Amino acid sequence: MKTITLHPGKERSLLRRHPWVFEGSIARGRADAGETVRVEAADGRFLCWGAYSPSSMIRVRAWTFDEAERVDHAFFKRRVARALALRTRLAPESDGVRLVHGEADGLPGLIVDRYGELLSAQFLSAGMERWREALADILVATSGCARLFERSDSGVRGLEGLEPRTGWLRGGEGEVEVTIREHAWRLTVDVAGGHKTGFYLDQRDNRAAFARWVRQFGVLRVLNCYAYTGGFSVAALSGGAAHVTSVDSSAPALERARAHVALNGFEASRHEAVDADVNAYLRAQLQAGAHFDAIVLDPPKFAPTASHAERAARAYKDINRLALKLLAPGGLLLTFSCSGGVGAELFHKIVAGAAADAGVDGAILARLEGAPDHPTTLVFPEGEYLKGLAILKA
Repeated sequence: MKTITLHPGKERSLLRRHPWVFEGSIARGRADAGETVRVEAADGRFLCWGAYSPSSMIRVRAWTFDEAERVDHAFFKRRVARALALRTRLAPESDGVRLVHGEADGLPGLIVDRYGELLSAQFLSAGMERWREALADILVATSGCARLFERSDSGVRGLEGLEPRTGWLRGGEGEVEVTIREHAWRLTVDVAGGHKTGFYLDQRDNRAAFARWVRQFGVLRVLNCYAYTGGFSVAALSGGAAHVTSVDSSAPALERARAHVALNGFEASRHEAVDADVNAYLRAQLQAGAHFDAIVLDPPKFAPTASHAERAARAYKDINRLALKLLAPGGLLLTFSCSGGVGAELFHKIVAGAAADAGVDGAILARLEGAPDHPTTLVFPEGEYLKGLAILKA
């Protein structure tokens, strides 16, 4: 087994069981892409077994901190079984579930979502790529799902020196669109062409909370920005909203949003889908003197890393300022960031700055995060990528 030796003092994060070793922490040693290596402190102490990635700034991702534990087929079988057992305990109100959430499940670089009886997986690290075939067999056997579609087309693979790849990994050819149940709703998912693995399961509980608040506060007019396929729009309609406007720059996503409205038995007249740039649409609505009782802002990732945070902060501030101006007094704003480079504290400050610029104030109704099947662990806070605020405008 090849050994990676760290510079003096660089072992501290591993002693806290943080799973990443950065390139600058390594004094000597190298290995092939995805190869399991022994990581030692400068004084020779064992720290972890990990997967080596020669192309990534994250040069090693830890598999285990137990020196006696072997990283083999049985190891991955145990890890997958443990991840699925947690989801069984969580019992989410859906048959669309995040089964494996990377580092949080001790499987760095592996994302697996279950949509009904179909699995959609992303192999995003050199270590996962090396164990891809074995993991495919384990996932199918452990989950009971015979069909596994691969969505390893994230840009993260490029940082690992890996080419994008999509297609059936197990189960052969078949229908790539499935219908899932989420709470009392039905939603369709295109696992081949949808965002990420096909859908945003992390917002499941926030959609349910939004439906409750729409009903509680008697919300009538809703604006859903960056609507994608209309999950928050369906939630608003189920909560009793009189009319929902879904805005997105993807015509296919909006067409699916319209279909979701119909699939859940809502009248088409209660929903409008607008193909537009959100920022431009917000400005146009403000100029036209429009107002809404509730607005959802769920934009794409503006800051993939901390180095992009300053530029992203300006973008987040601008859309939140416009939304707060468009909200009627007493209106409800759900605003989110899925940028890993923007933490919850910074996001709060950004939204507070937007409120100051808009000349308004509001009460924080709730702090929002990803659904529990997208866990954040104590030793890996970087896993908390989705953060949000529910705000009642004064």
